[in-house]
Amino acid sequence: MPLYRRLAHRGFSNYPFKEHYDVVNVCDLQIRYEDGETVSAETLVAKGLIKRADLLVKILATGELSKKLTVTVDKVSAAAKEKIEKAGGSVAAKVES
Repeated sequence: MPLYRRLAHRGFSNYPFKEHYDVVNVCDLQIRYEDGETVSAETLVAKGLIKRADLLVKILATGELSKKLTVTVDKVSAAAKEKIEKAGGSVAAKVES
């Protein structure tokens, strides 16, 4: 049997520390929300865009937005933040990337 098969394989695995985000696009917000509403994990669950409110949520910039929304989620992409603010809304994300 070759030496590389006889020796134990050791190393670092990032799996326990990996963060999984539920992704929501700006076009989904345009369809499901009315002008002036607040977007949070709880309202996303109520509207059927995500399944559980205790998971992390990230807003991405696919699509267009013309409604003034207040977004309070875990993460927002820079392009999505720009689109939300351009439409007159505000972003209060914990992390912006």
